[in-house]
Amino acid sequence: MSSKGHAANRPFTSPIASMVVTVIAVLWTVPTFGLVVTSFRKKEDILSTGWWTSFKNPTFTFDNFRAILFESGGTVGEQGMIPFAINSLAITIPAVLLSVGLGLMAAYALAWIPFRFSDHVFYGLFALQGVPLQLSLLPLLTFFATGVQLFGHTIFPQLHIVGTLASVWLPHTMFGLPLVIYLLHNFVAALPREVMEAARVDGANHFEVFRRIVLPLSIPAIASIAIFQFLWIWNDLLVALVFAGGTDDVAPLTLHLANLGGSLGSHWENVAPAALFSIIIPLIVFFSLQRYFVRGLLAGSVK
Repeated sequence: MSSKGHAANRPFTSPIASMVVTVIAVLWTVPTFGLVVTSFRKKEDILSTGWWTSFKNPTFTFDNFRAILFESGGTVGEQGMIPFAINSLAITIPAVLLSVGLGLMAAYALAWIPFRFSDHVFYGLFALQGVPLQLSLLPLLTFFATGVQLFGHTIFPQLHIVGTLASVWLPHTMFGLPLVIYLLHNFVAALPREVMEAARVDGANHFEVFRRIVLPLSIPAIASIAIFQFLWIWNDLLVALVFAGGTDDVAPLTLHLANLGGSLGSHWENVAPAALFSIIIPLIVFFSLQRYFVRGLLAGSVK
C-alpha cells in the first residue's frame, strides 16, 4: 500500500488541537477540584483564604459533611439533606420514566404508523421546543389550581395536585416530551424496515412490535436521553419551587441547597459539601449508563 494510503487511514492528530483540548479539560476540572477541597476545609479557613492555599498547611475535616447530613436545628436545617435527596429522587425518577416512555411511544407512532398529517404533527412537536418554560408556568399553575372555565362552563375540573409531587412530574414531562420525541424519532425511524415488515407478516400488532423490537433496539438512545433528562430534572429549582410550593415534605435538594448559604453567604462552609453531595447521584447514573451514551448520541445519524 502506498504512503498516501497509509496517510489516509491514519487518524488526524494535531498538537494544537491536543493542547486546546487539554486546556479546556483543565479549566473545566479546576472548579470541581476546588469544590472538593473546599468541602473538607474548616469554616475559618474557607472564609479567610482560598482553597489553593490548603496544600501548604493541610487541615481537612469531615465536620461540614456531618453538619449538612445529620445535624438538626440552627441554619443547617431540621432534617439534614437526606430527606431532600429522597424528594429529588421521587421527583426525578417518575418524571424521567414518563417523558422517555411516552416519548418513545410517540416516536414509534410518528415513524412507523402512517396517518394523515403525521409530518405536520412531528414538525409541530419540534416547534414546541421554542416555547420558554417560564412563559407557561403561571397558566399551567392556574390550570392545576382552578381548572379551565369557558363562558362560565367548566372545561377541565380542578386537579387538586398543587403542592404535591404529581404537580412537578407533569410539567417536567410536558416540557421534556418535544425534545425526547424529536431525538428518539430519528433513531426509531432508522431501524431496519425488513425487521418491522417481518414482524407484521408474522402477525404481530403494533404493541408487540413496539415491545419486542423497538424497545430492545432503542436501549442506547433511551439511555443517553434518560441521562440528559435526569440531569435537567435533578438540577431544576424553578419548576419544583413553583408547583410544589417549597414545603419540606416535597422540596427538592436544589431548594435546600439554595437555603444552606444563609443570609448574605454567612454559612458558605455548608454550600461546598452540600453541592458535592448533590452531584454524587447524577455521577452514579452517568457512569452506570456511559457505555450506551456515545452509541445513543450517534444513533440515527447514519442509516
